[in-house]
Amino acid sequence: MRFIFRCYYFLHDGIFALLSKLDGIPPLLIRLYLSPIMLAAGLYKLHHFDATAMWLEQGLNLPYPEVMAYLVTYTELVGGFLLLFGLAVRWASIPLMVAMLVAAFTVHWDNGWFAIAPSSPVTSTAKPLADIGVPMAKASMENSIGVGERLERARTILNEYGHYGWLVEKGNFAVLNNGIEFAATYFILLLSLLFSGAGRYFSLDYYLDRRAREYIKPKSVEQKDEPLVEPEAKPVEQKTEAPVASEASSEPAAKPPETQAGPVADE
Repeated sequence: MRFIFRCYYFLHDGIFALLSKLDGIPPLLIRLYLSPIMLAAGLYKLHHFDATAMWLEQGLNLPYPEVMAYLVTYTELVGGFLLLFGLAVRWASIPLMVAMLVAAFTVHWDNGWFAIAPSSPVTSTAKPLADIGVPMAKASMENSIGVGERLERARTILNEYGHYGWLVEKGNFAVLNNGIEFAATYFILLLSLLFSGAGRYFSLDYYLDRRAREYIKPKSVEQKDEPLVEPEAKPVEQKTEAPVASEASSEPAAKPPETQAGPVADE
């Protein structure tokens, strides 16, 4: 069993260590996906500013409609550009997430989950939840039956009185449900960017952050990062010291004993 785990982690660490070097690609793709959506929404509101303010006041009953229109318009415009270039992505994600929450709860919540109403209960993604008894999923399944009947009736009328082949040449007809699906999806993607940031290599945040952190790094830390070089040993100068006289030599030398001359005998 231990051998199996070792083999597994050998493959796991080897493969995902290589993938970790490319971890800037998912945030890049999310940014490139969200940026044109935010820019298009902001530009539309900017070109139809009066209609947007009127809709916020009369349609949603929001206070200070002009102020709200300015906020949502420039949040989407500026946020879209920041996402595109990968600049201040974490900070830009926060107001965009707030805008998605406001849109979800004030505009789309009463319409349920689906942005486009499913026309067949069999293929509806609500079916697994309806099978386990979720009330909202059951209501969605009943709504799918009604949507399918109306679409079938529309096809019959168009086949009889219209050029149906030309009408569906660019795509089939569908019923727009206008639920919270898209707003929730954008919120989740923005939440991912809030945690991951703009990503490595493909964003301005990556290079500006590196430069800024190097600039504010304390000098002591820079010195610690430098390789330690041992100083060259200097040759020690040998000093010649004068010989120190010992205690014995400091004392006066003992005089030789004097010989006592006896009386000289007379010859």
